Amino acid sequence: MKQMALDIGLATSPSLSRFFAGPNTAVLQHLRLWVGEGRGQMPRSPVPTYLWGESGSGKTHLLKSVREALREQGAIVGWLDASIGYPPEFDERWSAVLMDDVHLYTPMQQARAFNWFVNATSPATGIPRWVLAAGELPPADLKLREDLRSRLGWGHVFQLRLLDEPARRAVLRQEADSRGVFLGDDVMDYMLKRFSRDLGSLMQLLDMLDGFALRNKRAITIPLLKTMLETE
Repeated sequence: MKQMALDIGLATSPSLSRFFAGPNTAVLQHLRLWVGEGRGQMPRSPVPTYLWGESGSGKTHLLKSVREALREQGAIVGWLDASIGYPPEFDERWSAVLMDDVHLYTPMQQARAFNWFVNATSPATGIPRWVLAAGELPPADLKLREDLRSRLGWGHVFQLRLLDEPARRAVLRQEADSRGVFLGDDVMDYMLKRFSRDLGSLMQLLDMLDGFALRNKRAITIPLLKTMLETE
């Protein structure tokens, strides 16, 4: 059976509390401080932040978590990723600008991202907004227009590292326990050996498997997993 990569999309609501930091504790603490977790009403730093790392390291989860946290506070944010072909103009109501997968931006998206960045960090109102961006490469290696690339590397830069296998097992176990389901070692071994090992795909697979088990009123086993893959 070939390895299977699953699009995690928006199947679950991402949050900073659901992010298993592992070797990425520093970036998680940085984002928690910025969105206000545990710091009351201290003013936010306007210094931009850039996250980079391999696919599956958690960049999109973190950006969407920040977006959700800000929305819960009543803030309006600008969002741009590579799937948005025609990004809107900068909106003065935005409290922050979030830009994902910048390494994939088209020339038009790069132009809009640069415009957003300039308006956010040097606004006419005199109130700077935070810019949080992410891509698969460090700023110096991004194949983007120079003015945008240099700005992405201007502030805080964090590399996200993939979790090792023990950490991925710990995350799967934690997620299964939070759902009140038993995930046996044999099922976990099967998942890790037969499917894409990035954490987002594994979590989506667990979500699908949990739902399938509930609908069929069966425990999660390898035969059940095989049946799901044959029927869904």
